[in-house]
Amino acid sequence: MITFKAEIEKFGELGEKTGWSYIFILQALANELKPGCKKSFRVKGKLDQVEISGVATVPMGEGDFIIALKASLRKQLRKEAGAVVEVVLEEDKDFKIEIPEDLELCLSDEPQLLESFMKLPMSHRNWYINWLNSAKTEPTRTKRLVKIVSAMDRGLDFGEMMREGKKLRN
Repeated sequence: MITFKAEIEKFGELGEKTGWSYIFILQALANELKPGCKKSFRVKGKLDQVEISGVATVPMGEGDFIIALKASLRKQLRKEAGAVVEVVLEEDKDFKIEIPEDLELCLSDEPQLLESFMKLPMSHRNWYINWLNSAKTEPTRTKRLVKIVSAMDRGLDFGEMMREGKKLRN
């Protein structure tokens, strides 16, 4: 477990990260959490008095990482860019996203579909699951299930499926 103070920072123009609020984790601190790791991993702990778990670290090169701070988390903290937070972190080894029952049912219709899904990196499976679970209505959830099954049938990862959807709309 590591404890440190960090200033909330905000990206200006930086591709897909434009406008993100985040805290920076230097390589030395990241090595205490997960030695030698240069890929994203999940952490749990506290930012000030707010409990967090399953939060992804984002690699920034040279062994440094950031933790993006969603608006809802910043609201709980009552802090924005420039403010300092007390950070207590450890690796979240228990983090797991369960496959929703309806998705598992749809993918198990054809053995290669579930196999294709399970071959994806955990991060891509999580993107699919979070995208499905964020549907606000049943019709939207059903459309997303159909898209996921179709993507697995064609061996697409999450990004490829989403880009394909954008091409069709244009």
